Amino acid sequence: MWTYSDYLRWLYRTGRPNMFARLQNRFSATLFAWGVLPRRVAALGIIGRRTGRLIWFPVVLTEVDGERYVVSMLGTNTNWVRNLTAADGHAILRHGVRETVHLAEVAPDRRGPILRQYLRIAPGARPHILIGPNAAPAEYEQIAPDFPVFRIEPEPTRTT
Repeated sequence: MWTYSDYLRWLYRTGRPNMFARLQNRFSATLFAWGVLPRRVAALGIIGRRTGRLIWFPVVLTEVDGERYVVSMLGTNTNWVRNLTAADGHAILRHGVRETVHLAEVAPDRRGPILRQYLRIAPGARPHILIGPNAAPAEYEQIAPDFPVFRIEPEPTRTT
């Protein structure tokens, strides 16, 4: 018998979303962008490194010590992380309102508490990050290099 965790793992069984997951993500990103669901979710828009088009992803916003963060639940080898790197961290968040932001990667030695909070509020990520939301801090430190975390900052003003 399949569980919900099995279903979530199936959506990303190759480390990338399958066709059904892509459709589900597109629908979720639209809902999140409209601001329909709780404040902790949003749509993240990043310019594609190959297409040059704005691509939207549903994300969970994690707050720790008054700072907001975005976590890659599938690790470092995801398209949105590679697109973000190519875009030098420039992105757009939408949750009812559009916010131009810069996402700054957090050093692995500072990710543990953020990953812990992320797993507490993002049950859909739990099958992909194989420790529990109440695991010991040392366990989070151990997996931290495998899961990129980005601090959401205001977009710096550009001078010409």
